[in-house]
Amino acid sequence: MRYVAAIAYDGTDYAGWQRQKNALSVQEVLENAFFSAFKTRVSVTASGRTDAGVHALSQIVHFDADLTLPPEKFPEALNKFLPEDISVLKSGAARDGFDANRAAKKKTYRYSLYVFPQRLPVKERYAAYLKNAPAIESLRAAAKLCEGERDFKAFCAANSSVKTTVRHVYSIEAEEKISKIGAAGDTLREIEIYVTGNGFLYNMVRTMTGEILALAEGKRTAESLKKAFETGRRELLDKTMPAKGLTLFNVDYGYDLFGIQNE
Repeated sequence: MRYVAAIAYDGTDYAGWQRQKNALSVQEVLENAFFSAFKTRVSVTASGRTDAGVHALSQIVHFDADLTLPPEKFPEALNKFLPEDISVLKSGAARDGFDANRAAKKKTYRYSLYVFPQRLPVKERYAAYLKNAPAIESLRAAAKLCEGERDFKAFCAANSSVKTTVRHVYSIEAEEKISKIGAAGDTLREIEIYVTGNGFLYNMVRTMTGEILALAEGKRTAESLKKAFETGRRELLDKTMPAKGLTLFNVDYGYDLFGIQNE
C-alpha cells in the first residue's frame, strides 16, 4: 500500500534531504525511524531534494509498505524514534499512483532575513542577517522582475545536471514585520520572501534572493538582470544567500492530500 506524509525538519545539522555515503541526511534518519517503529525497511520519496542546511515546514513524502497501523496514526509511532529536529506532522493513505515528486504542481519556498544593528542569536539559525536592507516596497518591485516563465540557468549552481533550466515562477511576495527590541528600543525588521513556482534549480531561490536585494539596493539593474536571463551567465547576478534562511514552505498537488481519509 502507498502512504503519504508531511514532514517538518530543521536542516541545520543535515547534508540535505537525500541519502549520502559520507554524511547524515534527513531521508536516512527518517527511514531508520521507520525500521525502528515497524521493523520493516522502506524507501521514502520526497517532493524534492532540499540542500544542506535548508529547512522544511511541510515536505511531502510517499512510501510503500504493508502495515496494520491505521495510516493517520503514523506520526505518533514514528516521532518516538525521531530526533527533535525532525517531525512527522500528518499521514494517510495515498491515492492510486500518487508520486510525491512527479505529482507536485507548485512549490513555495520562503527565504527569511532580519535587519538589526547587531546579530541576534535567537534569529541566526533560521534567517540571514543584514545590517541594512532596502525598503519593503523596493524589494517587492525588484521581486516582480524575476517572475514568469524563463530560462533560469544563471540562477543555477554550476554543478547541476538537470535536463532543462526553464522554470515558471508564478509569484514572489515580500512581507515585513517591524518591532522594537531591548531597553534602547532598537528596530528589528524581519523580512520574508515567498517564491512559488512549478519547480526550482539547485540554489535558485537563494541566488534569486541575493539578486532581489541587489536590485532593490541599486547595485544591479533591470538591464543587467535581462542580460543574465538571456545569456545564462552566473557572474551577472549577485551573491547566493546562506542556506539557513531557506525553508520549503508548501507543496501544492491541486487537492487535499489527506482528504482521501474522509471520502
